[in-house]
Amino acid sequence: MATEEGIYLTKFGSKVYLVHRRDKLRATKVLQERVLANEKIEIIWDSVVSAIEGRDLVDRVRLHNVKSGRESTLETSGVFVFIGMVPVTSFLNGAVDLDADGFIVVDRGMQTSVPGVFACGDVTDKEVRQISSAVGEGAVAAVSAEKSIFEN
Repeated sequence: MATEEGIYLTKFGSKVYLVHRRDKLRATKVLQERVLANEKIEIIWDSVVSAIEGRDLVDRVRLHNVKSGRESTLETSGVFVFIGMVPVTSFLNGAVDLDADGFIVVDRGMQTSVPGVFACGDVTDKEVRQISSAVGEGAVAAVSAEKSIFEN
């Protein structure tokens, strides 16, 4: 998924650095090819961001190479964090239905398998995981919850 976000970010910047903690990508072959062929994307392999630095805005990030232990600094004016898609839903412990990946199953009204219990955002089973879709889902969940309260 970070590969998709990296490609998307090239629409807004002249250079995108994709800091990747491994020595190869795990995305689909098509996405890997697109990232590797994109002149605006530079992959920094075997590394993690250890600090984001700047006075009022982001000026640079500190990088730690997980293989060599080497520390380096990368001048940049922005940071977008995208570290996979693991939903934090274990606390539900069977209270509502989850899909095979642990995402909460909801209907169009954002209701879970338990009447009167609603969920929205990145913990739900959906295609798009962005703030704008989560905000819209929040509005749907709120309206659905209100209807549920006043109709019963």
